[in-house]
Amino acid sequence: MKKILSILMVMAMIFTLLISTGCNKKGDTKTDKTSANITITDLAGRSVEIPKQVESAVALGAGSLRMICYAGAQDLIVGVEEGERDKTLAKGYNYIYHDNFKNLPIVGQGGSGGYTSYEEEIVKLNPDVIIAAYPKDLSEKLQEKTGIPVITVAYQGIFDPDFNKSMKLIGTILGKEKQCNELVDYLNGLQKDLDDRTKNIPESEKPAVYTGACSFSGGHGIEGTYTQFPPFNAINAKSVSDELSDKSGGVVVDLEKIIAWDPDIIFLDPNNIGIVNENYAKNKNFYNSLRAVKNGKVYSQVAYNWYTTNVETAIINAYYAGTIIFPEQFKDVDIEKIANEIYVKMLGEKASNYYNDMVNGGLSWRQITIGE
Repeated sequence: MKKILSILMVMAMIFTLLISTGCNKKGDTKTDKTSANITITDLAGRSVEIPKQVESAVALGAGSLRMICYAGAQDLIVGVEEGERDKTLAKGYNYIYHDNFKNLPIVGQGGSGGYTSYEEEIVKLNPDVIIAAYPKDLSEKLQEKTGIPVITVAYQGIFDPDFNKSMKLIGTILGKEKQCNELVDYLNGLQKDLDDRTKNIPESEKPAVYTGACSFSGGHGIEGTYTQFPPFNAINAKSVSDELSDKSGGVVVDLEKIIAWDPDIIFLDPNNIGIVNENYAKNKNFYNSLRAVKNGKVYSQVAYNWYTTNVETAIINAYYAGTIIFPEQFKDVDIEKIANEIYVKMLGEKASNYYNDMVNGGLSWRQITIGE
């Protein structure tokens, strides 16, 4: 009897051990699966669980795909918005990496319909993440509809703290931490350089400047200007239109207002120089009455807002404006050299010819003679 009891006890111990081992294995699997995910906080303050290693993504909303290209992660993109089908010089990332995107499935409208996503197409592609420059509520709805993690990113203009946060977040998500951290440090260095060159110049010693022929809700003639123009703000320039608002934005002013300001230096967008020249043919007296026109102080500022800000081109605008407005403080700056450096740093080695392509396409930094 004792022998039988001993045998039964041994069998019970073995059975318990087997069950315990089986449970441990199941628990390990669960732990392994959990450890394959991480939780991040996006720019909308949302906590989102994503795969630790992301191998595919789609980009939605203004600036999202641009930032992914800045991160050097364009090869992870499996779907793009309709607005990326056409190759354009006006968006550096699109122009340089168009071959990466031109045959990809369309997952949203983009452009003026930037918040129009095609959920069914996204679900078919089943990307690991969706990186979207969307409002918080739309990101939530998109995640609910697709079952795919949606990470909200955002930025406005240049040297925006949200841009730095977005880039670092994208670096974490897409395994590009080193590149994104270096890029943020580089941009912080450019911001400091621009500011340091001009911050101690007395306001009374600064020439009055004006930017015109700007594009917002379409192209404009000389009357289309910007208040708090970011490239001017970056170099502490005295912009005459800043008296109109303490916020950055496009505004159309009366020609009489420009006469009253009579700026020392005028910058115009070469994209809209045709509009200016047409108006010049009808109203030469107005243009010829301006001090900047009479003194040959009219120069170009290349448009940089296309599906939000081309950060790299906006910063080059700041350096070029510096060479014109504050020639002594920027005498060491060669615009072609600094432009090539910035384009390659932000968009990779494939951008090494982008500056020349811009110039050949009529988007250059130069002196302008109105009417020619």
